[in-house]
Amino acid sequence: MARIAVIGAGMGAMAAAARLAVAGHRVAVYERTETYGGAVRRFERDGFGFDTGPGLLPLPAVYRDLFVKTGKEPLEACVELVQVDPSARHVFADGTEVSLPNASRAGIVTALDEALGAGTGGRWGDFLVRAREAWDRTRRPLLEEPLWPNWQVLAEREPYPAVPHKRFLRTRRAGTLAEVGAWELRDPRLVALLESHALAYGLDPRETPASAAVLPYLEHAFGIWYVRGGIRELARAVYERCVARKVEFSFGAEVSGVLEKDSRAAGLELADGSVVEADFVVSGVAPGVLDPLVRGTAPRGEDEVAPQRGAASRLTVLLALRGARPEGAAHRTVVHAEDREAELDALFGTAGGMAARATVTVLRPDDPGLVPDPGHEAITLTSTVPAQPDWSGAESEAFARHAEDLITVAERAVPDLRDRLLWHEVHTPAAIAAETGAEGGAVPAPALAAAEGRLLHASNSTAVSGLFTVGGWSHPGGGLPHAGMSGALVAGLIVEGPEFRGSQ
Repeated sequence: MARIAVIGAGMGAMAAAARLAVAGHRVAVYERTETYGGAVRRFERDGFGFDTGPGLLPLPAVYRDLFVKTGKEPLEACVELVQVDPSARHVFADGTEVSLPNASRAGIVTALDEALGAGTGGRWGDFLVRAREAWDRTRRPLLEEPLWPNWQVLAEREPYPAVPHKRFLRTRRAGTLAEVGAWELRDPRLVALLESHALAYGLDPRETPASAAVLPYLEHAFGIWYVRGGIRELARAVYERCVARKVEFSFGAEVSGVLEKDSRAAGLELADGSVVEADFVVSGVAPGVLDPLVRGTAPRGEDEVAPQRGAASRLTVLLALRGARPEGAAHRTVVHAEDREAELDALFGTAGGMAARATVTVLRPDDPGLVPDPGHEAITLTSTVPAQPDWSGAESEAFARHAEDLITVAERAVPDLRDRLLWHEVHTPAAIAAETGAEGGAVPAPALAAAEGRLLHASNSTAVSGLFTVGGWSHPGGGLPHAGMSGALVAGLIVEGPEFRGSQ
C-alpha cells in the first residue's frame, strides 16, 4: 500500500484519488481553499442557486465509469442525470432561430433545413460524418491513453478529412475551423454554429485546427446532460465517493513545496511548516502553481509538450428573476454575436479586450431546486473573455459594464428579461483565479491534434519520478470529461506503472 498525497481537490484530482483508494492505496488530499470541486462551484442567495463553473455535462460515460470502478452505487444512484432536449437553441445575427434536437442527426438535418433553408441540414450532416472520422482517429490518443512519447505525430497530423476546395486555381484543404466553415458549410449561420463550439472553450476558430470538429461531434454523438441540482451536485457525488473510499481531505491546507529524495517525489511541505511523507505525489493544480513548488528540477522534461497556459476565461452573470420559467423554454440558448469578426478581433487581438454584443450562452434549467418557489426563475449567462493577470479597479468596472452588455444580448433570447430581473451577480475571471489558482482565471481547453502541438497538454507523468499531474492543465485537457479521464490515466500510471496504455 503506497502513501499518495494529492495537491488540490478539483474534479480530476478527486477522480484520481477515488480510483487510487480503491486500488488499496492510502490517499490524502490537500486543498488550499475551503471546499472541493475546483472551478465547479455554486452561488446561493435568497433561495436561488447557480453553477458558477460548467453548467452542462457532455460525455457522462466518463463519470459513469468512475462510479462503476469505485463502488457498488452507479452514478445515477448518486445524482439525477437529465438529457437536455433540444440540446441548444441558436439565435443568429440575422434573427433566424433553430432548435437542435439532442443526439439525432436526422432531426438536426431536418431542423436546419426548415429554419435556415434547404441544403443547410445536409451540409451540416455531411460535416458531422467527417467530424466522426476525426473523432475516431483521435479518441484514444487524446482521451483514453497517456500522452504518446512521440506526441509530435499528433502535432503534425491533421485528422479531419477536409473536402478539397479550389481557390485561385489551386486545390486546398481546410486547416482551421474557420476554413472548414467557410469552404464546407458556406452559410454564415452554419459557420457561427460551428465556431461557437471553439469560442466556448476560449479558442479562436481562425487559428484553431480543423480537428476541433470533434467538439460539436462529441455533443452530437453522446448528447448533452444536466445534473439535477446543478453540476455542483456531480462534484459533491465524486467527493462523497472519495470519502466513502477512505480518502482523507484537508481543506485550508496550502502546499508550499514538493519534497524530493534521491530525485524522486517524497511528499509535501505545507504552508504551516508541517511535512507530509508520500510515495507518490499527484498535482491537480495549474502549472503556474505547481512549478514553484518543485525545487531545483523543472517538472517537465525537455522533450515534453509545454504546459498549455490558456489565454481566455469566462464571465458568468447570475440572474434572479420574478415569474415562472415558461413551459417549453430551451435549457440552453446560444445568442450569436452580431459581428463575429469584430468579436474575435476584440478577444484574440493584441489588445485582448471584450466585444460589445458578444456571443452569450443562456442557461435556463427547469429545476425547482434552484429557485425559492415556482414563481421565480434562475438564469445563467456566460461569455468568453480574456484572462487578465491584473485585477485592479479598472478591470472590475469593465467586467461590470460587460455584464450589462451580456444582459442586453440575452434579451434576444428572453425578451422580458429586464422587466423580470430582481438582481444579478457577476462571477469574474478573478473569482476563477481565486478558486483554481490559474493565472488570470484562465480556463483550459481540451487537447486537440495538429496545430504544431499548441493545443496538446503536458503529459501526466513528469521529469520528477513519482510526481504526476491531473486535471484540465494536463493531458487530455480541460472540460469535465477530460478532467475525469485524466484521473483515470494517472491512477493507471501509478497502479500499473509506465507501461500503462489506457483502458481497453
